[in-house]
Amino acid sequence: MASSTEGRHTGEHIVSETNGARSREQGTLAAGNLPAGAVLALNGDGDYVQLAPGAADGTEAAKAVLYGAVDATDGPQPCAVHVRACEVQEDALTLPDGITEPQTTAALNDLIGVGIIPR
Repeated sequence: MASSTEGRHTGEHIVSETNGARSREQGTLAAGNLPAGAVLALNGDGDYVQLAPGAADGTEAAKAVLYGAVDATDGPQPCAVHVRACEVQEDALTLPDGITEPQTTAALNDLIGVGIIPR
């Protein structure tokens, strides 16, 4: 029998969030096919992109966590993101391949700085 691996579910990374819409905002994912829980940065246009820890253009700073999977391979797509006042499961976050331990620490500290607390 063949087996399959299930991807992350929408909101699976959430430990807690505030009532109403305080923790989440709507945004635009500029590019990529990212799972729920992906750690995001903002590009120069104010759109979300996957965190790029080695960059020096602002995309090296974690600003949000993607709420549900979004495929922006063919162009920008709307997305929901956690931007403040929430707790997330650290082991359910998706960080870029090849990220180093110091870069991971910096990204998690960036998230704490905006009110997203990894547990």
